[in-house]
Amino acid sequence: MTASTAPTPTDPTRPRSRGAQGDFLLQPPDPARRVPCRIDPVDLRRLDLLALLTAAGIAPSAGDRAAIARLSELPGSVHAALHRWLEQAYGFCR
Repeated sequence: MTASTAPTPTDPTRPRSRGAQGDFLLQPPDPARRVPCRIDPVDLRRLDLLALLTAAGIAPSAGDRAAIARLSELPGSVHAALHRWLEQAYGFCR
């Protein structure tokens, strides 16, 4: 009997044979090998606000980007209040 060359859940790096079908599980990422990255809180608030507006069905126009950027520079407490108001006004939960 010969060994199969199809990847298995324990070894996803092995090459797949031409006859292999279906999905296979990848190994979970190794936290020790992650690249350290720190995102500026202003950028996080900007992305979060854009996501909230999109979820509420509000498509920001090109001119709104400057306003969103300025709102993102405000403290986190102001940002939290803005989120709360939008969530209450549009009746959805995050």
